[in-house]
Amino acid sequence: MAALQIIPSLNARSAGAVSWEPTSDAMTNQQSLINFGFKFGRSGAHDSRTMMLPELRRLFSSTQFTDSRPLYREQITELNCLDKPTSRARKLTVGHLVDLYGLSPDIPLFRIFRQLWDVRIEAQPLLALQLAVARDPLLRVSVPLMLELKPGEPLQREQTEAVLAAQDPNRFSPASLKSYAQNINGSWTQAGFLSGRIKKSRAQPQVTEVNVAYALFQAYLNGLSGQRLFSSEWCKLLDCRVERLTELARTASLRGLITFKQSGEVIEVGFPDFLTQTEKAWLHE
Repeated sequence: MAALQIIPSLNARSAGAVSWEPTSDAMTNQQSLINFGFKFGRSGAHDSRTMMLPELRRLFSSTQFTDSRPLYREQITELNCLDKPTSRARKLTVGHLVDLYGLSPDIPLFRIFRQLWDVRIEAQPLLALQLAVARDPLLRVSVPLMLELKPGEPLQREQTEAVLAAQDPNRFSPASLKSYAQNINGSWTQAGFLSGRIKKSRAQPQVTEVNVAYALFQAYLNGLSGQRLFSSEWCKLLDCRVERLTELARTASLRGLITFKQSGEVIEVGFPDFLTQTEKAWLHE
């Protein structure tokens, strides 16, 4: 299987516009990636909301990691665990959260995400972003722009708008671009990549062994192994040196989150019990 790769658009250098999609010669079965929980296309939940970290935390505090989607839906729409003012608002919230995260243990990306959620509270903001990036094409478009910024460097909303517009200049109205850019920048702020309410500047997110374990798992689902896991786009999203990623992977292994072995240049990473036998078969389709 081939990894998801960044494919620059013609004006990517000027606007930072790229997309994460399989390359045309990839052997990856896109349906397998969809089964794992990745989403493709051109639209995503960030056309309406941010990644909704506060709502996600409240929802998970009211539920168990083994709960099904109907139970999550019941908590939001019937029990109103998120304190939404109207029935319509509750239904819309369910839709956005399902779009962003899946909310079903039948989806491997969500199931492992939910199991890792309570391991370390410090990991949660970045962990939510990691899954949201895998499931929202609109948010994915902004990843290279964010990673190009240096700590302390300002980010104007118009820069995010330019990245969104570069893919298809006639697709979005100015009002839509402004709204989508605000939502996207809001998610990066929630995840710790940006600071400031009105004037945004690049910050350094907190990266833990939980985040590294999840990034390695995302790369593994895309067919990578060994050292290639650490050079994947999913690990690059964490904005850490490879040495730091390796150190955190070793910590994750000591905590029993993954298995990690290193002998010189040879690295082995395993994910015991992460996938069912049926799901493992998807890796070879």
